[in-house]
Amino acid sequence: MELLLVFVALVGLVVGSFLNVVIWRVPRGESVVSPPSHCPGCDRPVRPRDNIPVLSWLLLRGRCRDCGEPISPRYPLVEAGTAVVFVLLAAAIGIEPDLPAFLYLGAIGVALALIDIDVKRLPNVIVLPSYPVALALLGVAALVDSRWDDLLRAVLGMVALYALYFLLALVYPAGMGFGDVKLAGVLGLYLGWLGWAEVVTGGFLGFLFGGVVGGALMFAHRAGRKSMLPFGPFMLAGALVAILWGAALADLYLDTVLG
Repeated sequence: MELLLVFVALVGLVVGSFLNVVIWRVPRGESVVSPPSHCPGCDRPVRPRDNIPVLSWLLLRGRCRDCGEPISPRYPLVEAGTAVVFVLLAAAIGIEPDLPAFLYLGAIGVALALIDIDVKRLPNVIVLPSYPVALALLGVAALVDSRWDDLLRAVLGMVALYALYFLLALVYPAGMGFGDVKLAGVLGLYLGWLGWAEVVTGGFLGFLFGGVVGGALMFAHRAGRKSMLPFGPFMLAGALVAILWGAALADLYLDTVLG
């Protein structure tokens, strides 16, 4: 297990480096492949030795080697954060056929959360392909382990969360965008694969996290009642907590309320 966690941490660092490109370019409609990474200050290509996740930023002291332009600390934080998400997911799922599916969710989750914070939008180019990719990866896991009931529940979870968010968007369009609706279906697919407790817990926690942060910002006079907060990060955070501890939290709640 330790070797698995080390391996996925290294993979997470590399994936996080690529996600920095995705987070910057996708909202601008730019290719994530071409041109290669370059300094926005002097436009010089980033050398391979300066493209090592986290380490290169530390060695360069957060500045471009050629022009000295500051490099945002967000870049190594995204790389390290992706590695942490990968390790948490691997520790929760283990060496199982469905682990690649959840690592994929972790990767797009990091990208979508930060894009939503930046531009208050969840790009279709990331969200929509996640449906067939997730179904394919979970389908392979179902085939390997004969988890067809789990796959059926995953599809039902997808429909349930999508329908809930769709209804909310119709009732209160000012507070819920259709990007959130489309993301809800993806999250419902993964949470449904794990169980109904995870679906309920993940959905509830998204609203709880959003309410707590929104209330705190209003209390600090950093936001008002009509302020638009990106909801995608809260949905993704709620789903992550549900994947890691959803069943345990549901049991704790039931024991507390009914016990």
